[in-house]
Amino acid sequence: MGGVVVQEKADAAMPITTLSPPEGNTTFLDGLTWCVAHAGVSQIDLQNALDWACGLGMADCKPIQEGGPCYEPDNLVSHASYAFNNYYQQNGNSDIACNFGGTAVLTKHNPSYGKCNYAGPGSVSSTSAPSLFILKNSQSFVWWKIAGTLLLLLYFGR
Repeated sequence: MGGVVVQEKADAAMPITTLSPPEGNTTFLDGLTWCVAHAGVSQIDLQNALDWACGLGMADCKPIQEGGPCYEPDNLVSHASYAFNNYYQQNGNSDIACNFGGTAVLTKHNPSYGKCNYAGPGSVSSTSAPSLFILKNSQSFVWWKIAGTLLLLLYFGR
């Protein structure tokens, strides 16, 4: 006589949807990482990404302004690298924080030179005014930052 076998799961779990990191980015588990501009990309795309990082992305771009310790060499790749890394370090070294529409890559090589020091993990702190500090840590600001990042990815993903 054939019987019906009923299997029950010991514990059922709801599936969790997660976003996978953008293609081309890798997390290095065995050391420090920095985010730098990809030298072979379109200058227009690189400039747009730099503008976003120093604007809506709120990276600290003072060191790459004229007279700053990272102004020289005065070129787009160098300035974008500094800004991208500052944004990346401020945002927890996540792969998504080093995409910039495909204009950035992760490296294990510290890009610091002379008096220009690129931040490493945990070395970026808020130097903003108190009102901006409160805004940066509010939940609504986090959502705006996520929305801005997604818009950037959509813009450069065309």
